[in-house]
Amino acid sequence: MDIRCRKTNCLHNDRFTCKAKEILINGKVICSTYQEDGSKSSPDTTARLFEKTPDFAPQRDSKALKIGCRADCLFNRNGKCVANGITLNAIKESPFCISFLKK
Repeated sequence: MDIRCRKTNCLHNDRFTCKAKEILINGKVICSTYQEDGSKSSPDTTARLFEKTPDFAPQRDSKALKIGCRADCLFNRNGKCVANGITLNAIKESPFCISFLKK
């Protein structure tokens, strides 16, 4: 499973890959595991998107990561996410799961 997080100021974010031991997407489709790290900045990666590829950390194996979901989502199976991948948005104030598809 490809797990990408655009909230680069999160404690668990390593070059756009989530390194948390588990992820929980709550009923409002927000990542409850998100913890802001004041020492990290949020670089604008779109400014040079076509000039330089952002540095991504290696993909994580979903077997090593528990992904819980409480949202009314098509990929929610008994509280577990069964999507091929999830991406968390950086645009809004909160880390919104943009892989969400309403049932």
